[in-house]
Formats: sequence, C-alpha cells, structure tokens
Amino acid sequence: MSFSDRRNFVKFSAAAIAAGAIGNSKADSLRSDRRKLSTGILICGGGCAGTAAALAAARSGAKVILVEKAPFAGGIITSVGLPYFDGIADIKTKRVVVKGIALELLSKSGVCAADAKTVKIHNPTIPNTFEFKILLDRLLQERKENLTVLFNTMVCGVHSDGGRIRSVTVANKDGLTEIEAKTVIDCSGDADVAAWAGAPFEQNKEVQPLTLHFRIGHVKSTATLGKDCKEALAKAQAAGELPHYYGPGIMFLFGKDEIYVHGVRVPADPTNAADLSRAEMQGRADAHAMFRAWKRDVPAFSESYFLEAYPWIGVRESRRITGQYVLNEDDLMKGNRFDDAIATGCWYLDLHPNKTTVGSANDFAPEKVQPAPYDIPYRSLLPQKIENLLVAGRCHSATRGAHASTRVTVTAMAMGEAAGVAASMAVKGNTSVQEIDGQRVREALEKVGGGPFTEG
Repeated sequence: MSFSDRRNFVKFSAAAIAAGAIGNSKADSLRSDRRKLSTGILICGGGCAGTAAALAAARSGAKVILVEKAPFAGGIITSVGLPYFDGIADIKTKRVVVKGIALELLSKSGVCAADAKTVKIHNPTIPNTFEFKILLDRLLQERKENLTVLFNTMVCGVHSDGGRIRSVTVANKDGLTEIEAKTVIDCSGDADVAAWAGAPFEQNKEVQPLTLHFRIGHVKSTATLGKDCKEALAKAQAAGELPHYYGPGIMFLFGKDEIYVHGVRVPADPTNAADLSRAEMQGRADAHAMFRAWKRDVPAFSESYFLEAYPWIGVRESRRITGQYVLNEDDLMKGNRFDDAIATGCWYLDLHPNKTTVGSANDFAPEKVQPAPYDIPYRSLLPQKIENLLVAGRCHSATRGAHASTRVTVTAMAMGEAAGVAASMAVKGNTSVQEIDGQRVREALEKVGGGPFTEG
C-alpha cells in the first residue's frame, strides 16, 4: 500500500468510525463504563502482603478490588520464584509465630498441618511455585461475589487532596480507569501509592541489591558441588564475565537433578524505571554467565541445561513510609511490646551489601542480629498526612535496619492480613483507618486465628 493509499484509507476509516460503520458500539459503551469504578477497599499490589490483605478484607464482607501488575498473585513467591516462607517460625525453637492466612497458605501447600505449632525448619519451602499460583487463584475466586481481581493492571497515578486519596488511576486492557475507594491499601512494595499521594517516605541513596532467581536442570549432586561452584564463579569474575554475585546458594529444592540458585546481585534503584530495566537485563546476563561458568568448569554440570529465570528480578528495598510509628532496631533486638501489635516478626536483620560476598548472603554474622519474635504495631502501617490509606509489606514504616527483618515473605503476609481487617473495620464503621484503635484490630485478628504471637 502506497503512502497515498494509506492516507486515503485512514481518511475513510475515520469517516466510517464517525458514521458508526466500523466499531462495536456496545463494546465501546462497556469500555466507557469501565473507566470509572468504585469500591469499599482498593488494594494496590497482589504480592504476599496484597494477597493476604485481599483475602482478609473480602472474608470480612467488604467490597474489594485487588489490582496486580503480574498475570497472577503471589509476588516474590511466584513472580520472583522465592519459595521460602521466611518469618513463619522462630529460628531457635521452630515455633510457628505467624498464623492466620500465612499458616493457611503453607498448610494448603501441603507443608504442615493447619494447626501446626512447630515446623521442621524455621523457613520452610513450598514444593511448587506454579501450584502456589493455582492455590491463590482458587482462594481469590472463592470470594468473587465481593472481590474483583484485576491482573495485568498497573497503578499509574493517584489523585489526592484534603488529606484523602480521591481515586487511583490504573492501566490495563480496558485502558485508563479511575478507581474510587473509601480505603486504599498500598501493597506495591515500593510505596508507589503512598509516595504519589503525598505521604512522607524515606529511601536510602543506596539500597540493597536486586536478585534474579533461576533454575538449572540435569545437575549431578556431588560432595564438592558447593566448593566447585564457588571456585568457578571466582574465576568468571576475575575474567570479567560476572560483575557481582553472592554465595552462591545451590539448592536441590524441586527435583533430584534440578538446582534452584540464589546468587545474582545487581545494585540498582528499583523506583527508577530506566535503572530497573537495566537491572532486569543485567540479572539475566549474570544468571546465564553463572550457568556458562559452571557448564565449562564444573563436571557436575557437563550435561546440564538452563531451565528458566523467573520473570521478575527480586527487590529487597526501596521506599519506606514515615508512619505514625517508625519501627526501629532496638524495638526488634530488645523485644519491645506494643499495645497495638498486629503482627509478629522473627527474621534476622538481613542486609545484603552491594558487593560480592563469597559463601554467604551477608558480610556479617547473622546470629549477631537475630531477634527473638517481636511485635509490629498497627501504627507502622499508617502513613502520615493521608487519612484513608494503609501500607503493608516491605514499604511499611521502619528504619532501614528494622526493615531488613520485616521485609520477608511471611511477615509481609501478616501485615497484609492486618491491613485488610483494619480497612474492613473502617469501611463498615464509616470511619478512617487512622481512627481505628489498633487494639481492636488485634482483637479482630485473634478471632480469625491471626494477629501477633502469644505464648501458650
């Protein structure tokens, strides 16, 4: 088709559309209707925190919309591929300190009993991350009467004034849609909604590095595999083939001849779109560089093949809101108690440096920063300046050191469940989440088997 033909075709098409000859008026009408939605609770992000928040709020009877940029829920477990339920149990006693939805998910994954008091290891793994997606799909669909799930949906704007979020703009196959909600829960991980709404937040100039997880098939298990893998990566780095790495963690989690690898380390700013894109590309390059080094230099990999790298690089740290209370390292290490405690954490202060660390994830001894199970107060989920917003997951209000512990999977689920219950209470009572008493949230959580750990 020539340029002239294309120009005439465009003119004809425009005229035909205007005349109604081309297009589906019913579909156009539906699309227009979908450009504005309203709900009691809007949850932005369907990762560990957001999924728990959605289930908790919907089970409380509230009308809920959950938006998630991936085509499935689960966040770091499904999009990044981390199968660990970090934070479910005390490292010393293996006592389960987070129950509620987190324990339900672990149990329904076949790892433990529904009423388990202890687990075999303090950070158990689920057996299959794809089956975990299916589990979450089923649980979300069970609440379809009052829970609308929008996958493949990006939060791209926030309209706030007078200390309230008036609407959140999302983008998906329906185009741009404005969602109005009485209460919004930011489970984005990066505090996108809170930051764009004008809530105060912190972000260190240098944040923890990002990690892409990957799997390699047909690897032989040998007595010297860990040592051989370390030596091969040191050689690859010396040759300029690999900028940074850690460990590496080589684990036969999913099959007798299939390894799951922790090892990629990419310094980046995950709140900067261009830098995040660079990090994704660097992560894939580094994962394949590790595979090539092992294939070349480690006999156990002689017949191996690269199975997959998970779709997203994993983010440990970015923005943290400055909330009504800022949880700090002393609170964790001294075991400070809070009347408004709504969750329990127990992970060590897990800070990854932006450099190579051989044989370990950290450049310090983890046991020196290992707290006993500690309280997380409701006030750390409440941002300043925005009255109808809760924040749950790794972007809640904490210092960088405290956040290094609270950021993990199960602790995020516990905060998400608390946020979902609190938001439902606020909507039902026609009040603000800022006015809800944290002790009432705690009591409501206890009634459904959640909330902070108590002895007995």
